[in-house]
Amino acid sequence: MAVRKVLVAWVGRTDLRAPSESDQVGLGPIAQALDARPFDEAFLLSDYEERAVTPYLKWLRARTNARLEVVYEQLSGPTQFGEIHEAAVRGVQRALGERPRDVALAFHLSPGTPAMAAVWILLGKTRFPAELIESSKDHGVRTASVPFDISADFIPDLLREQDERLRQASAAEPPEAPEFADIIHRSRVMARLIQRARRVAIRNVPVLIEGESGTGKEMFARAIHRASTRRERPFVAVNCGAIPGELIESELFGHEKGAFTDAKQPRKGYFEAADGGTLFLDELGELPGPAQVKLLRAVQEGEVVRLGATKPFKVDVRIVAATHRTLTEEIAAGRFREDLFYRLAVAVLKIPPLRERTGDLGGLVDHLLDQVNREAAAEPGYREKKLSAGARNLLVAHLWPGNVRELLNTLRRAAIWSDGAAISSEDVREALLPVATVVRQDLLAKPLGGGFNLPELLKDVARSYLQRAMDEAHGNKTRAAELVGLPSYQTLTNWLAKYEVQG
Repeated sequence: MAVRKVLVAWVGRTDLRAPSESDQVGLGPIAQALDARPFDEAFLLSDYEERAVTPYLKWLRARTNARLEVVYEQLSGPTQFGEIHEAAVRGVQRALGERPRDVALAFHLSPGTPAMAAVWILLGKTRFPAELIESSKDHGVRTASVPFDISADFIPDLLREQDERLRQASAAEPPEAPEFADIIHRSRVMARLIQRARRVAIRNVPVLIEGESGTGKEMFARAIHRASTRRERPFVAVNCGAIPGELIESELFGHEKGAFTDAKQPRKGYFEAADGGTLFLDELGELPGPAQVKLLRAVQEGEVVRLGATKPFKVDVRIVAATHRTLTEEIAAGRFREDLFYRLAVAVLKIPPLRERTGDLGGLVDHLLDQVNREAAAEPGYREKKLSAGARNLLVAHLWPGNVRELLNTLRRAAIWSDGAAISSEDVREALLPVATVVRQDLLAKPLGGGFNLPELLKDVARSYLQRAMDEAHGNKTRAAELVGLPSYQTLTNWLAKYEVQG
């Protein structure tokens, strides 16, 4: 198959001026490059509004035979290296498609801001080998000579400073953290979270872990226990939401013989079982009010009373609690005791959802696919699975409302659906569960302030409907555009890119 020559560039102000001011600014960098080089396609990234780019795109299409695609990206500022890097990676992955080996990339350094050029240099010299080109009205189009040691000077100072602060903070930590090795991550947000978890692990204070379902709260709790001085003592996990209300007191604190009809023998509760170790109270927010009162007393006094007994006895447990709820909201609604919250929330760790862990998804996909292969290795006729480029793109673009747990189960299903050694994009599409599209009734009545974010809310709604349209249209973009009322295939493509939905 012939190699596709693809130009990737940011749309610059000079490009937009070219159709009407060519006598002053020339053709602009992008049109110059398309005139001078035989590109098959051009993927253009733009942080300008679509209405500003549409006239330029019409003018450019009349000049070139190359296929053009514009991906709209919203940047909070022209020097936001992190945002620029993420947008550039998305654009390049889109340009590579499912056959990256058949693509010859060229990154244009001239359009856009210096920060955009710096990111192109870093990507072109590392993750996505590419020709770096530059152009000007006077000198035309030419290959930019940027040795790697020089390109290293373009690393943003902001990232250097953040990495240095993290390195310095980590220097005060134990040199190794094998207890947290199973928590696969590359993102800075997770690195900071693990750093804090390691700090609190060696202390003897209660820990509250907050996070959506499937984010790995119990994994964090177990890592904290293994990194603590209590590592040789029991780790007892309790799902508070799974205990019937009438049995909560008996389960937590134990009971004496004859305490109730079926109490034929005395029984230790979870507090006694965890004595000297760690008691992990999962789904703490599901505890009913009366149980919260008894739990508060046990935490305050360090002692429990078995059901049916009269004398308390001391227990030495460290409480690590977890919840998918926001307990401050539960307190405001009168569903959770404020005094219990402050007893348990001495150290609070908030695990971000997978969609906010920039850079982690690729590593997690590989790690979990290895797990799936190990689990199924003994099954008759099983072939070790790998992911095709298209399958990986679909996984990376998915929203993952069920977080890591949903990702793992999706890989398990895709491995089952796959006939060969490679999991295809179709296997993944069939394995993905539909993204929930039910809009909560309080969507238009959310309280303002206190973290309310209108752009994020609108983004979530757009993502939901775009993904639903693509699912119902079985990947047919023309049909999907009709389903959501967009005027064309190209407009839908731009929306999919803007809201990070796999097309």
